[in-house]
Amino acid sequence: MSAKLVKWAEGELADAGVPSPRADAEELLAHALGVDRGELRRLLVLGREVPDDVARAFEALVARRAAREPLQHLTGRAPFRHLELAVGPGVFVPRPETEEVAQVAIDEAAKVVGERGGAGAVVVDLCTGSGAIALAVATEVPGARVHAVELDKGAHAWAARNVDALSAVAAGLDPSGTSGGATEQDRGTDAGPAPERIVRLVKGDARTALYGIDGTADVVVSNPPYVPSDAVPVDPEVAEHDPAVALYGLGPDGLEVPRGITDAAARLLRPGGLYVMEHAEVQAEAARAMVAAARDAEGRPVFGEPETRKDLTGRPRMVVARRLDSQAPGS
Repeated sequence: MSAKLVKWAEGELADAGVPSPRADAEELLAHALGVDRGELRRLLVLGREVPDDVARAFEALVARRAAREPLQHLTGRAPFRHLELAVGPGVFVPRPETEEVAQVAIDEAAKVVGERGGAGAVVVDLCTGSGAIALAVATEVPGARVHAVELDKGAHAWAARNVDALSAVAAGLDPSGTSGGATEQDRGTDAGPAPERIVRLVKGDARTALYGIDGTADVVVSNPPYVPSDAVPVDPEVAEHDPAVALYGLGPDGLEVPRGITDAAARLLRPGGLYVMEHAEVQAEAARAMVAAARDAEGRPVFGEPETRKDLTGRPRMVVARRLDSQAPGS
């Protein structure tokens, strides 16, 4: 019965134009059963029956996925590197291509920590969304001090939920006891103090936040909104479900918000610090020009020669540059 259900769901999703119908069918049945895909495949081999109530729940999930509701909204989770993040309506679903952006930030932070004999590197994630990049750095680079900024109320709530859950895991506690920023009183008198957060999460405008650490960041990384206003995404999962505030970068080129993020990076970074920003593959040249055009209050260039780097599929998807020392002669 399990195999027949998966086959039926695969057909339904394929007919609806879902790009990965078999994988999505398996993910949804695994979710309905409360198991992972590895366990589901074992059950399929064994020919185990699916309880009627689970089958009905699965059929409802398939109908919603066929209507092009994002898979991650249906399961409530999204993989990102080694993490599993809570996601849903109101937050941008992290993409595999952003994992390489995170890798650049992780590599730089790890290098700084090594050079300082284990002393912390300061990393800032602007427009953090679900908290994906910030949490990847915090969990993969021991000693990193990570700050994350998000303005949107809905996205900030999802980020808080993920920060709390992974902070609990880091402290050896049960992440199910966290509730996205609940106070000790909210959790009850027996819950004990909340674990120390592995990411300092700030609700605010990424262009103006964190003035208290100006000139101290070793890495500033961002996956800001960068889609031009007239470039509506084709996939219904993106166009109809990802929040517009996380997609559209404003201005005719989609880079108005990224320009503000670039100015913030210039303010936050120490001399020699690294800036990493994701962009669309068609924006590579414009993104380099944007970073090269950044100036300090004296009109001097802020960054060294920006370079474009590729994602795992070979597409140009990020701009990387180092902060210059504005006080140095000739800078």
